[in-house]
Amino acid sequence: MYHDFENCGRCLFKRHLPRDQNCCRGDAKEERRKKSGEREREVAYLRRRRYRLPRLDRWVAAGVRGFHKTKLTTKSREFTQLRRQMRQRQHVAIAEDKDRIENPNLSEEEKKRKPSYDLFSSSTKTLMFCLAVRMANSLLVQTYFNPDEHWQALEVAHSIAFGYGHLTWEWKKGIRSYLHPMVFASLYKVLALCHLDTPWFMSRAPRLLQSMFCAVGDLYLYKLSNVLFDDHVAQWALFSQLVNWFMFFCFTRTLSNSLETVLTLVGIYYWPCMRVSSNKAPLFSRKWGVAIAALACAIRPTSAIIWMYVGLLELFLAHDRLKFIFLEVAPIGVLVLALMCLVDRLMYGSWILVPLNFLKFNFLSSGGDYYGTHKWHWYFTQGFPVMLFTFLPFSIAGMVLSKQWKPSGLIAWVLGLYSVLGHKEFRFVLPVLPLALMFSGYSIAAMKTADSSNSKRKGSSNSHVKCPSKVRLAIFFLLSTNIPMALYMSLFHQRGTEDVMNYLSKEASNNKVKSILFLMPCHATPYYSALHHDLPMRFLDCSPSEEKGTLDESDRFMMDPASFASEFAINWSLPSHIVMFDSEERSLREFLVSHSFKEIRRFFHAHLKVDRDLQASVVVYAFTGQ
Repeated sequence: MYHDFENCGRCLFKRHLPRDQNCCRGDAKEERRKKSGEREREVAYLRRRRYRLPRLDRWVAAGVRGFHKTKLTTKSREFTQLRRQMRQRQHVAIAEDKDRIENPNLSEEEKKRKPSYDLFSSSTKTLMFCLAVRMANSLLVQTYFNPDEHWQALEVAHSIAFGYGHLTWEWKKGIRSYLHPMVFASLYKVLALCHLDTPWFMSRAPRLLQSMFCAVGDLYLYKLSNVLFDDHVAQWALFSQLVNWFMFFCFTRTLSNSLETVLTLVGIYYWPCMRVSSNKAPLFSRKWGVAIAALACAIRPTSAIIWMYVGLLELFLAHDRLKFIFLEVAPIGVLVLALMCLVDRLMYGSWILVPLNFLKFNFLSSGGDYYGTHKWHWYFTQGFPVMLFTFLPFSIAGMVLSKQWKPSGLIAWVLGLYSVLGHKEFRFVLPVLPLALMFSGYSIAAMKTADSSNSKRKGSSNSHVKCPSKVRLAIFFLLSTNIPMALYMSLFHQRGTEDVMNYLSKEASNNKVKSILFLMPCHATPYYSALHHDLPMRFLDCSPSEEKGTLDESDRFMMDPASFASEFAINWSLPSHIVMFDSEERSLREFLVSHSFKEIRRFFHAHLKVDRDLQASVVVYAFTGQ
């Protein structure tokens, strides 16, 4: 049933395993012959001491003299030290057995190169590491990126949890599902019950929650890379994911695209067709993949572009096509669709099919073009290359060298279909960015393997001291370009609109704010989800008009700020505070002075202009009259 003590060198550590589990990875006698002479002496010494217990009281009782006691004490220390070494080797052996089961294709050279304590030795350790990095990442993100982060997620969640908040025109037309905001509404409810709905927690907790989802996405990118390639490539893929500037800048934000990216990584891992051999996938793997794909489409309908490719590929490769369609896709899809419809029925008050309304507005009527268009090649020439930044050449090289055309084809598929749409944004193609970074990891791993081969061929172990290897130069290049970019975009660029709402929230807590008017482009700041006080607020509306050519309030204000403000003030309810950008302040200074407003705070916003004139700072004016 079990190995004998004399038969196996590794069972010397009292690792009693059944005979059918080959813990020796080969002939035990052959391995024992390869051991060093020092190891043989240690084994012989332990065998000699096996039945001679070095206990001090036994020697004293037998009448042994003092020099024997000294000798015994020395031998006891040696035995304790040897036993500690044996325990350490036992733990290493157990870890190697686990790695051999999880990674059967791992080469002997890579196993020898693996350290005794490995951060990636288990999924739990990898997840905890990713979670620590992403939580720190979320705390460092203090800038404004896209209005949907607040207005389509946190603002809606705040309205659900606390009963007040602004719902944009999308929610009135029924083209958004409440599934995504309900996640953060639950968080707000927990904060309120624990009396933690303070300004700091209200601004930080949602991103901290998102960072937990991001850590799961990072883990599954590591697992996917391990399945497609090996553990070595998986580590470099995770490095690329954590270092890339755009992932650092955008991933922990509360955008629906961020959660869609997490679900994409998890789902692709479970789809058999995305693996090298679909026969090696677990039994229930595909069902999990279908369920996660359906959930991703419910949260963001455009995710269907990704899963259309994966589903068609599975349909082409699978042998049980009828079972896949009628026993997996159909029932799971109907179940998730029913769940989404029930949630939306509860929140909208009537039955509504969000994916259908979303399809009509964005694809059939090109409603998204109202917010701007780009040329068809924008994702290929500007959007995706900017997101990859200096990882771009590594990703292209990895795609060519790896010859894994399934994930490469998915990237090309997504970029191609999104290029057909007129309205384009960086975040739309965020779900396939980790796949491109995975290929970057493959490229770096291949460079490291080539460096190792060259150093062996030259026969010099100190060659890297004289001349840095290509891998070290590549890592230095990627770190020196991506980390400064990530920190600048996360800590400085467009932070004024976040800072001004944190300031107003604190002032409102001290009863110094009665009402607020935002004389700036629409949705330029967070709203009630950041203020967290039920005060009258007003911003310039920019809802799409059914009549083409009609200018909204935001456009009219940007064309002539002074004239618009004069007309607006005829019927306004005088606010206690007015918020604006410094670029419009110059045109409104006379208007503000004539209505008894005085500047009280100014916040830095940006060094560079984005899509309008430079908005260097955000200015707060307060009413000083009676």
